Amino acid sequence: MKQKHTTLIEEMGITLATGTMAKQANGSVTIALGETTVFVAATVANTLRPGQDFFPLTVDYREKFAAAGRFPGGYFKREGRPSEKEILTCRLTDRPLRPLFPKGFLNEVQVAGMLLSTDGENEPDILMINGASAALAISDIPWDGPIAALRLGEINGEFVVNPTIEQQYDSNLDLIYVGTENEMLMIEGSADQLPEERFVESLEYAQEAIQPMIRAIKDLAAKVGRPKREFELVAAKPEVLEIVRREAPAKLADAVFHDNRREREQAVSVVIEETTTTIEKELGEDGFEEHDIAIAFEEVQEEVYRSNILEHGKRVDGRGPLDLRAISADVGLLPRVHGSALFNRGETQALCITTLAAARESQSLDALTGGASTKSFILHYNFPHYSVGETGRMMGPGRREIGHGALAERSLLAVIPAEDIFPYSIRITSEVMESNGSTSMASICGGCLSLMDAGVPIIAPVAGISVGLVGTRNSAGEIDHYKTLTDILGAEDHFGDMDFKLAGTSEGITGFQLDLKIRGLPMKIAREAVFQARDARLKILNAMLETLPEPRAEMNLYAPRITTIQIDPEKIGALIGPGGKNIRRITELSGATIDIADDNSGKVMVYSNNKDAMDKAVAEVELISAEIVPDKIYRGVVRSIKEFGCFVEVLPGKEGLVHISELADFRVKNTEDVAKLGDEMWVKCIGIDERGRVRLSRKAALAEMEEAPASDS
Repeated sequence: MKQKHTTLIEEMGITLATGTMAKQANGSVTIALGETTVFVAATVANTLRPGQDFFPLTVDYREKFAAAGRFPGGYFKREGRPSEKEILTCRLTDRPLRPLFPKGFLNEVQVAGMLLSTDGENEPDILMINGASAALAISDIPWDGPIAALRLGEINGEFVVNPTIEQQYDSNLDLIYVGTENEMLMIEGSADQLPEERFVESLEYAQEAIQPMIRAIKDLAAKVGRPKREFELVAAKPEVLEIVRREAPAKLADAVFHDNRREREQAVSVVIEETTTTIEKELGEDGFEEHDIAIAFEEVQEEVYRSNILEHGKRVDGRGPLDLRAISADVGLLPRVHGSALFNRGETQALCITTLAAARESQSLDALTGGASTKSFILHYNFPHYSVGETGRMMGPGRREIGHGALAERSLLAVIPAEDIFPYSIRITSEVMESNGSTSMASICGGCLSLMDAGVPIIAPVAGISVGLVGTRNSAGEIDHYKTLTDILGAEDHFGDMDFKLAGTSEGITGFQLDLKIRGLPMKIAREAVFQARDARLKILNAMLETLPEPRAEMNLYAPRITTIQIDPEKIGALIGPGGKNIRRITELSGATIDIADDNSGKVMVYSNNKDAMDKAVAEVELISAEIVPDKIYRGVVRSIKEFGCFVEVLPGKEGLVHISELADFRVKNTEDVAKLGDEMWVKCIGIDERGRVRLSRKAALAEMEEAPASDS
């Protein structure tokens, strides 16, 4: 594919190109690593919607099956709704782009990415973020970039930039790092109980490693970038803002200081109503628009919240900067479910339920770009409207719910036992019952307790907490006055500068996510937040362990038990049977679930919460895997009649010949005089020749038995 402008970032092995495709977009690029290639375009709307008071930035990323040389599954043979991976990539791209648009710029911007080809070795998500940065940088859209992204792993104690999918299996760190030229902007990922000091080192290493990409995008923008257009920035009408600044600050300062979120909102609503009445009197009903009041109050409320924290150290609920809200938890509160926990932190509450199932219940993944094809640990996060006292249509999970669930899932994954130790599929559902700050971290705490309540032998307990920031920059652009806040409320997240979520055990970090509303975070403040989160996490872990000190020794009565049977791998085919006929027969006969390890090891797992069902299934599996032993008596079924005798099946799929001379202790003229097709009879194995042919004797079996069964006539 010929490009007008192509740049190779040698340090990363990434190629950035523009000038050939989608020239009507405001900016478009292709970006490649190995043979994985992503196309990204950025466009902007020329006009605003009437009364608009928010910035509609949309990031869409899609993976087309053609990129892997495949047809989509299903009847229509067309890509459907975005997959979870596509949604998470959209979120990874959206979050670092958003803070760099000018304040008051409300024209709709869309960034669209598409996977053009994949080599199954290199992840496309990092390419999407860098491609979006490049597309915006060369466009005429006002945006204060560029930014750059990379994935950082740690293998054998060494940091690895953009590890391949195969290398990621050996890494104890999966850090997606996004930064500007000077500061951190967003991070996301997981780790295997990584110590805080090493985690901070990884952030510092990543900030240096993104610089070649920053320089390449700047160089590309200098060569082919369009001049930035001037757009009208939306602000409150000056007369409205002047009245709000005069009338509201003192009242708001009193209104926001309530322990209860609903009381705060009601008090603020009263101030807004009173101030709106004043505005109507002074300016007349036609002298302003509704969005003027909304924008003005947003600005003034932000000033009130921030000034109280920075100047007086006062948070709206009366806590100090490092204080946690009250924590409580309960476990085992739901009958029938395998594990349950209710975790409370202030006005944030999550009900978490753990369900155990057979390994076959693991989730199948499309794995279009490579990586694992299944996962046996799943966490689903649900955020209903009633959790914040609102109404709304109950639909499927949105992007936010998928993102929060993914963060909680990877934070707990590090302590889930290996499948050879605990061969179950595990699903946690986190139902947010009440929300006022960091429900994803509450889901981690509640999810961990529900795992312990279910008897899952986790490696170590995990907790999570969020750290916020309120700060001001000096004339040099440096944050010179700030406070970091432990356990932020929803309002502190909204009016503050940062939401830094960190989860882990007492030994180290397992999951993390950083979102900023400012244009970057100095490494000094990031380090402070990391260790502040650790101190809070240890307090939360202590509170959790007071509720349940360790995983329960016994699983719930209704959880499926497991028996593992080792059989000859060559017998797996016999166990399954033609078209799965035999394994279905055993499942229907016993009521148990049977899974066969797919590593050709011969390991068979039988699941059931009923002892009789388990015993029946185990007996059937052992019968199929058993071998006929000389001198042992069996009860078999006649499967075929011959002139010289009959063949009797004594074990599933295993039979031997009873010669006519071995049918009885008298002379038998015709086989059918003694044995008929389908008859059951007792037989004794009297030998197996060198070719594996089994010789059986009814006569010998009867001689050893005191009496033959009535059906053996």
